[in-house]
Amino acid sequence: MTDAALPVNPDARLIDVRHPDIDYTFRPASYWRNDDDELTELLKNIKGTNRRRMIRDFFDAGHIAELEPVLRQESLSDDQRRSLGRIHPSFMGGEYLPDYLAAEVEIARIGFASTLADVISIRARRGIGPRARVRYRIVDEYEGGFIWHPRTTRRPLTLEGLVRFIDTAEQGESIWAVGLGLAANVAHRDAESCDASELRHFITVTSEFYPQLYVHYDRLHTAWVARETPVGLEEAECH
Repeated sequence: MTDAALPVNPDARLIDVRHPDIDYTFRPASYWRNDDDELTELLKNIKGTNRRRMIRDFFDAGHIAELEPVLRQESLSDDQRRSLGRIHPSFMGGEYLPDYLAAEVEIARIGFASTLADVISIRARRGIGPRARVRYRIVDEYEGGFIWHPRTTRRPLTLEGLVRFIDTAEQGESIWAVGLGLAANVAHRDAESCDASELRHFITVTSEFYPQLYVHYDRLHTAWVARETPVGLEEAECH
């Protein structure tokens, strides 16, 4: 069979869709300073997903000063993490991510609705010197082997650049070639007996620097479920 005759992966077709009401040309002025957005500054290097939600809720309610200082730390000690884990296992989500390198920030986060609320963190690090470039890396809580491109850029990525970064990144020797924004859904579909609608909210992609990133991937997940779920098919729970 020639390359031209190879079937097109329908999942790969979905990740190429763009929406006219989303500004894919948007580019943050900087990843390292945003004096106009206090919330972004508060959240950008907080590891724990649930702690990030608490900070946002307290900030939106105008009570951020009342939140315990320990909950606003970038990283927690082992004892502090165990204390949160006793509340619910989901409080572990993100807390065991690797520490940030010097001048490194999280620019996007891929969260999973798993028991431990696992997280993949996409990070950018500022170089030094007049010709310094932005350096990127992808980490998770399990020392997963990621492959990504580009490794560096001269300026912060546009939203389109970040979407392509996520959609071409892979973890290990992935066979799905759909990037990190959809791979977990495809893996669960192929490995477990369940209706795709059960996976509708399994992946969440967010960013403090790119407000429309969530919208883009939320629509991708909606479209994937709609294509995967034939009309009239009875739903089956994921096992």
